[in-house]
Amino acid sequence: MNHSGTNHSMNVLETAPELSPKRQWLGSFKNMREATLILIIAAIFVTMSFASEYFLTWPNMKAMMLSFATEGIVVVGMTVLIIVGGIDLSVGAVMCLAMVIAGKLFLLGMNPWLASVVSIGSCSFLGYLTGLTVTRIGLHTFIATLALMGIARGLSMIITQGTPLSLFSLPPEFKFIGQGSVFGVPFVIIVFFVVIIISDYMLRNASAFRKVFYTGSNEKAAEYSGINTNRVKLGAIILCSTLAGFAGILYMSKFGAATPNFGVGLELNIIAAAVIGGASLKGGEGSVLGAILGIALLSIVSSSLILLNISVYWQDLIKGMILLMAVSIDQILHNRRSSR
Repeated sequence: MNHSGTNHSMNVLETAPELSPKRQWLGSFKNMREATLILIIAAIFVTMSFASEYFLTWPNMKAMMLSFATEGIVVVGMTVLIIVGGIDLSVGAVMCLAMVIAGKLFLLGMNPWLASVVSIGSCSFLGYLTGLTVTRIGLHTFIATLALMGIARGLSMIITQGTPLSLFSLPPEFKFIGQGSVFGVPFVIIVFFVVIIISDYMLRNASAFRKVFYTGSNEKAAEYSGINTNRVKLGAIILCSTLAGFAGILYMSKFGAATPNFGVGLELNIIAAAVIGGASLKGGEGSVLGAILGIALLSIVSSSLILLNISVYWQDLIKGMILLMAVSIDQILHNRRSSR
């Protein structure tokens, strides 16, 4: 009896219908945190394709990608920091400082490539110092980076004396980073995709980056399991400042100038994109793909409002409402998935 029962069970298992690849793909898509954003973006694309004949044109698509490509690099660092349980209010000011330092060194005679390396290194060092106030003194990243924002803005004003630096004499090969194209695709967009692909893979698969999720989910439990949580938080803060510095150099190459008031309020757009993309301000949740979809959504909405000739007085209100709706819908669906 036992043998026949076992054989019968094995037969049932062997004859059980397997899910088709199509159903498996649909099931995994429904469980993706980013699925809601993809559907919202698709809905806007369909609507705008009927509302404006210019929306689906290559020039408009290229303009939208250019508008969020450089900011998207900063969003990667912000997402990692939010996952670990922090937040960075200084990214806009750090981007500005990177432009100013590199621009000033170039005007003083330094090679622009070396000036850029020194500038990005300076941003990393500021991130390191900020991280020490968080990990050694115990300040919250909100306060620490708020202070860094003031320091970076102040340094930018001191270096420039409040006057924009004209950098039109930058060599063509350096300007190519921000202004050049490869087979009709702006080089900045190519750099953006390279950074996104590498960072998304690392965040999903590298064991070092898994510690980011463990630390953000439950810092005490992570410490008990042997993870140096202070080192993880310090690394996340440095990464965020470094990527902000790198993005600042891209902007300098693109515009051929360095203005001391660049990037004011940019940090709010970066944080909003990460949160829209599913990064929890409580820590422990988030993805690079989701954050990029978040900033893409904000760019698409801005482009749509312009094409629809919506008054600038209404644009902030509409973008704020869409932001609230997108986050609310995503949170409701996430709560339903968690309760199952």
